[in-house]
Amino acid sequence: MLIACLGWGSLVWDPRELPVQGRWFDDGPFLPIEFARQSSDGRLTLVLLPAYESRVRSLWTLFSLGTIERAREGLRQREGILEKNKAEHVHAWSTGGPSHPSFPEIGAWVTRMALDAAVWTALPPKFGDQEVCPSIDQALAHLRGLPHEQRRKAERYVRMTPRQVDTPYRRRFEAELRWTPKSAM
Repeated sequence: MLIACLGWGSLVWDPRELPVQGRWFDDGPFLPIEFARQSSDGRLTLVLLPAYESRVRSLWTLFSLGTIERAREGLRQREGILEKNKAEHVHAWSTGGPSHPSFPEIGAWVTRMALDAAVWTALPPKFGDQEVCPSIDQALAHLRGLPHEQRRKAERYVRMTPRQVDTPYRRRFEAELRWTPKSAM
């Protein structure tokens, strides 16, 4: 099976033990991605926002595993998602299956690319203790208020994000914090 792993953040520049075949391609589906998940170390990481109007082109690579379930498990392990949360936070679409209700564009893209399936991380937005997307002003205030070491990690995440993931929040981070892209993509 040809199973794509969709990515937009640290999977691309820091795949670690993610079982993929190699290079990332820059012609993934256009998806509603934004810096909307506050991690435990203070970073704002990229997640999918089903109702978000802005779309950016994602990236993809092929899994080196031959089944969707093994690909989902490999992604779950790389992302540090608990086994009990895999069904909720690691999604898949396969040829011949129903379109994903939140992201029908993924099914159309898989078909157009002559792939068999796609697997992606589906963590929800989170700000503070709530599953909500921060406003851009909340995001900027949060990043500005981080202690030095956390701010350094947050800056690295934003700057290492592939250039094509040009979201509205990223443009504000670049303008106001001067966190311009470092990545080669």
